Amino acid sequence: MTDLIRSASLTHYAEIARSVGIDPKAMLKQARLPLHCLENPDLRIAVAGVRRLLEDSAKASGAEEFGLRLAERGGFSTLGPVALVVREQATVGAAIEALARYIHIQDEAMRLEIDRRDDLVTIAMFLRGGHQRATRQSTELALGRVHRIIAMLFPEQWRPLEVHFAHAPPRRRTYHRKFFGCEVTFNSEFDAIVCHATDMNRAISTAQPMLASYVESRIREIGPRPEAWDDKVRELVRALLPGGNCTIETIAEHLGCDRRTIHRRLRECSTTFSAILDAERSDIAMRLVEDGNRPLKEIAELLGFSAQSALARWFRGRFGCSITGWRGGNRQRTVAAAARW
Repeated sequence: MTDLIRSASLTHYAEIARSVGIDPKAMLKQARLPLHCLENPDLRIAVAGVRRLLEDSAKASGAEEFGLRLAERGGFSTLGPVALVVREQATVGAAIEALARYIHIQDEAMRLEIDRRDDLVTIAMFLRGGHQRATRQSTELALGRVHRIIAMLFPEQWRPLEVHFAHAPPRRRTYHRKFFGCEVTFNSEFDAIVCHATDMNRAISTAQPMLASYVESRIREIGPRPEAWDDKVRELVRALLPGGNCTIETIAEHLGCDRRTIHRRLRECSTTFSAILDAERSDIAMRLVEDGNRPLKEIAELLGFSAQSALARWFRGRFGCSITGWRGGNRQRTVAAAARW
């Protein structure tokens, strides 16, 4: 199982890395993460790679609180579409429940559970892989961002009653106390934030529940994250094709493995990387070519071809006619040819 996370999780990573004296590009290479993941927040990268990056960064810089430094700079922007439904809920409690429902869209390996007992609410966080694989830094980044999201829902300063981490304490706890605004318990049985039940009833003055309902209906359409390897590769191909960097090596970087693993996993799914790439190119090509005003040079770039001539050769081999022929009214014939190909 390769869990993926939106590269938005690394928003502000480069500046935090530089502020503690390390080279962000060198650290990304060491963690075997693609350098371009810092430029596009919607790309999917391996959770294991992000965990490795955070732990290596903390070790190289000596900043035990590296994950919290990154969490401190984050906010709703790191959640992508999930932020839209969270911040438009009527109450803080409803917002956190929405976050728990849709956090898998941001991070496939993360789960939140909300436990209400008497006048206390516990927001417990679970990272797939358990404490053996979820590192200190990734745990503190994830729970730190949950804390920051809650705090941003209040017009005034907010602080929880307690914060718990299952891992051992750092040498110095000053940064942790300042970040959370309360005592932090380490070597606990769980990773969680504990707060007053009344905090969850607080109304969000800027909320628009009607908008939240609409956005939530659209987010539901995203559905569960793909689990099968061919679906994960297909999703990455769609995202990477327009950038002209859709190679099997790049896909392997995003999935945190090597090209041999990709070939083997796709064989188990009865397909190949070339077949997936060609199918996705064909689907996108048909939509782009329908637009008679779109230049062929632009189409070639969006489909990942280095030259317009390469696009022309591929199109004729795939659809049995030229792009001009397709635009000239041979669509039905060429679609039938593509189906037989």
